[in-house]
Amino acid sequence: MLSFAPFGLYLLAPLLLVPVLTTCLLSTAKVAARHCFWFGSGLFLAGTYWLYVSIHVFGQAPLWIAIFLMVALVIIMGLYYAASGWLIAYLSAGSVPRLLLAAPAAWISVEWFRGWFLSGFPWMSLGYAQIDSPLSGVAPLFGVYGVSALAVFSAAALSAALLPGRRIPWAVAAVLPWLAGFGLQSVDWTDPAGDPLRTAIIQGGVSQDRKWLPAQFRPTLELYRAATFDNGHQPLVVWPEVAIPAVVDQVEGFLDHLQSQLRLHNQTLVLGILERNLQQERVYNSVLLLDGRTRQTYRKRHLVPFGEFFPVPDFVREWMRLMSLPNSDISAGAAEQPLLLTAGGQRLAVAICYEDAYGAEQLYALPDASILINVSNDAWFGDSIAPHQHLEIARMRALEAGRPVVRATNNGISAFIGPRGELLQSGPQFEFVSMTRDVQPMGGLTPYARWGNWPLIIAASAILAACGGWRRRPLS
Repeated sequence: MLSFAPFGLYLLAPLLLVPVLTTCLLSTAKVAARHCFWFGSGLFLAGTYWLYVSIHVFGQAPLWIAIFLMVALVIIMGLYYAASGWLIAYLSAGSVPRLLLAAPAAWISVEWFRGWFLSGFPWMSLGYAQIDSPLSGVAPLFGVYGVSALAVFSAAALSAALLPGRRIPWAVAAVLPWLAGFGLQSVDWTDPAGDPLRTAIIQGGVSQDRKWLPAQFRPTLELYRAATFDNGHQPLVVWPEVAIPAVVDQVEGFLDHLQSQLRLHNQTLVLGILERNLQQERVYNSVLLLDGRTRQTYRKRHLVPFGEFFPVPDFVREWMRLMSLPNSDISAGAAEQPLLLTAGGQRLAVAICYEDAYGAEQLYALPDASILINVSNDAWFGDSIAPHQHLEIARMRALEAGRPVVRATNNGISAFIGPRGELLQSGPQFEFVSMTRDVQPMGGLTPYARWGNWPLIIAASAILAACGGWRRRPLS
C-alpha cells in the first residue's frame, strides 16, 4: 500500500512481490493461492479502508453494513490475488524461466479481468504505483497493465537472482524493464493541437455534510458564480461533479444567467449537475457545457455499485427503503457520447468521478478529444488516502492518452495534469480553490490509445497457453 499515493514508495511494490513470487515458485499451487489470498486481502484492507468513511460516516449506513461491505470487498479482492498465485505456481512448476513468463502474464490477466467483471474494481492495479517511476514509460504503449507486467517481471527476475544458480543474468534481467521504461519516457507520442487554452478550475470546498443543506444552496451558487466571473474571464472554466446541488429543471433561471454572462465574455463553462426525466423516472449524474449559446450534455456511463445503483433483488431494495437507506438507482448514460465542444473549437472528453479508473472505456473519444476533463467528488472519503489514489489514477489516464487532464473536485484534490502524467499544479484539500493555468491541447494517438488493452491481453493469453503446454514436459 505504501507504494501507492500519497506515499509513492514505488520501489516497494516489486521488492515486496519477491517473497510472493518466490512462494509461487517453490510451493504447490494450493499453498501459493492461500498465501496470495492473504497478501491481496491485506493490501486492500490497508488500501481501501476509506470505504468505511464513505459508507458509514457520510453515507450514514449502519456500522454493521459498512463493515460487511468492506470485508466482502477485501475477500473478493483477496480471491483475485489467490487466482493469480495459483496460476503462477501451477504454470511455473518450479522452473525459473517459466516463472518469468507466467508471473507477469497471469498477474495482468487477473488485473484486467477484475477491472471489468461484474462492473469491475480496477482500483490499486500495480501499475498505478509506478506513475513516478521509470516503468511508467511503457504506459503510452500498453497502458497501466503493461506497467504492471514490467513490475512483476522485474520482481520475478529478482526472485530468481536470490536463489542459487545463475544469479548475475537474472539480476540483469531484473534491471532491464527499468532501463527500457526510462528510455521510453523521452518519446513524444502526441503533438500540440492549437494554442494553449487558458483554463480555470473552481473547487468550492463545501463540506459533504453541508453540501445538500437548504441553507447552503444559495451560498453555493453565488460562490461558483463569483469565482467564475468576478476574477477575470478565462476561456474555459471547470466546476466539479454535481457542483450545483440540484437537478437541472430546478435551476433553469440560474443556468440562463450563466449563459448570458458566458456569451458576454466568450467563455465556456463545464459544470457537474443532476438531470432528471420525470416521464421515464430517471436521474442522471451529468456534466453540462455552457458556451453562452448552446447547452451540451455528458451523462455518467459507469456507475458505482451500491453508491449510484444497487444490484439487489426487489425484496432487498424494499428492506433498504424501510431502513431509510439509499435504495434508488441513478441511470447510466450511453456507452459512447458526443464530445463536448468549446467555444474555441476544442473537443473535451469527460469522465465523472471514478469513471477515469476505466481507461479503455475512454478511448472511443480519441483522437478527436484534445483535452480530458475529470470532475469528481472525493469529499465522500474525508481526509483519507483515497483522493490521493484517485489523483494517481487520473495521472495515468493522461499518460496513456498523451492528453492533458483538467481535474476539478468538490473538496480536493483538484489539479492540472500534463500529457506525460506530470502533476503541473494542484490545490489544497478542504478549502476553496480557484486556480488558472494554460492548458496545451494535444492531438495524435499513442499506441495504447490506438489499440487499447487487446495486444497485451492477447500476448498474455498466448504465454499462459504456452506455459500450460510446456508444463507437461521438462524445460531445459
